[in-house]
Amino acid sequence: MGNQLQGQVAWITGGGSGIGLAGAMALVQAGAHVIITGRNHVTNESALQTLQALGNAQAMQLDVADKNAVKAAADSILEQHGHIDILVNSAGTNATQRNFDVLSTDAWDDVVGINLSGTFYCVHAVLPAMRAQQGGLIVNVSSWAGLYASKLTGPAYNTTKRAVLALTESINMEECAHGIRATSLLPGEVATPIMEKRPTPPSQAQRDLMVQAQDMGQAILFLAQMPARTCINELVISPTHNRFYLGGLETPPPRP
Repeated sequence: MGNQLQGQVAWITGGGSGIGLAGAMALVQAGAHVIITGRNHVTNESALQTLQALGNAQAMQLDVADKNAVKAAADSILEQHGHIDILVNSAGTNATQRNFDVLSTDAWDDVVGINLSGTFYCVHAVLPAMRAQQGGLIVNVSSWAGLYASKLTGPAYNTTKRAVLALTESINMEECAHGIRATSLLPGEVATPIMEKRPTPPSQAQRDLMVQAQDMGQAILFLAQMPARTCINELVISPTHNRFYLGGLETPPPRP
């Protein structure tokens, strides 16, 4: 894949599986040194073996909902490498019992803590170094649900993923003068392990028609390879066989 990102350091949260791992694979093959973080040590180590077969990578155990641990992780990366050029916030979750009639306050807190607060903590931790180096790319993985709220995804997920759009645009508004650019990445249905959290997980035949993790990896690489003078504020990616359009799921209303 070449060395277009040679010398760059990329931190990917939720990098042990799904979109995060796919993004890590694409970036490491392009020459970046990639650090993945995640809550599950076993998943991290399995992903690390895959990544190290492709290039330079390391793994750290981290719960992004722990703001002190996030700061310590960022400080460790900066101490080792001196800079963070790319941050991909891919850590995310949803409750299985996710609608108002069954959603617990603890489940709400868990989703908000990872999807929204965790994203903010990581952004907050890297901004000083990116300001000092006058540049950096932040990719925040939102969702189709960030544009089109759905009963399928539930209020906690809908709320946090829409909030990620506002957070991302706030980065661009306040940090563009420092050469920092941020993208909200908004995938529709992607065949990743989070599908197992649905009350009724999709069949394999349904997953085969979805966006695949490696497709999202290519999208992350595309963003990383764009010239630093350009900012892609939002990138929406959906399956061609889009069940929201075909009536298999809720049809999205016009975007507000």
